[in-house]
Amino acid sequence: MPDTDSLRGKVALVVGAANGIGRATCVTFAEAGAAVVCTDIDEAGARVTATSVEKTGARAVAVGLDVTNLASCRAAVATARDRFGGLDVLMFGAAVRDRSVKVPNLDEAEWDRVIRVNLTGAFLMCKAAIPAIATRGGGSIILIASQLGRVARAERAAYCSTKGALIQLAKVLAVDHAADKIRVNALSPGPIGTERLAASWGSLDAARKGMADLQLVKRLGEPEEIARAALFLASDASSFMTGSDLLVDGGYTAV
Repeated sequence: MPDTDSLRGKVALVVGAANGIGRATCVTFAEAGAAVVCTDIDEAGARVTATSVEKTGARAVAVGLDVTNLASCRAAVATARDRFGGLDVLMFGAAVRDRSVKVPNLDEAEWDRVIRVNLTGAFLMCKAAIPAIATRGGGSIILIASQLGRVARAERAAYCSTKGALIQLAKVLAVDHAADKIRVNALSPGPIGTERLAASWGSLDAARKGMADLQLVKRLGEPEEIARAALFLASDASSFMTGSDLLVDGGYTAV
């Protein structure tokens, strides 16, 4: 269970809240005392998540969000301010589902779409959120990267490139906004048992059979395990941590 007071009085905005890691993080942040803005391009899914948050007794609101549109990002931040008084924590977890394909067969439009959502989306969301977090006297930004930001996987050029870039983006933002008391870190999950992984393998059972042995712990991670790591980065428990990448991959990159 999360520390029930670690985000007391804080307002968190989670991007990618409709399912998987994002949904688990919304609930975990709420259980730790935060009011949560649940955002996603899938607004219906975000509403389901907001309902789950409200069942914990916390305040929540669902917002449809297109991270490729700066006005949409700013509107989500405005919702945090108007409904809950401001913004203290941003977690960016948007990522487009892309094909596994080698570069000669990767269409420019596919490449551009992955870059636009995974990387430019993080830039736009941070651009919108940083002034609001600074106004509150500082806070925490968490960019969901991946173990594939550190190591390569066949036929995933676009995805790996964006995740490596997010790790670097977190470092630059940490440098640029240390004086604003904004800590910025990346969080890199290994293979996690989510709908996204199930879709890429055909089923979650197939994903477990195909990927469990790639981790030293011989299993997939669970969304709640990443949510607890996000809570650590969001809270004062990580107050001496900024510009880092927290790797939670079950040992995937250790060998």
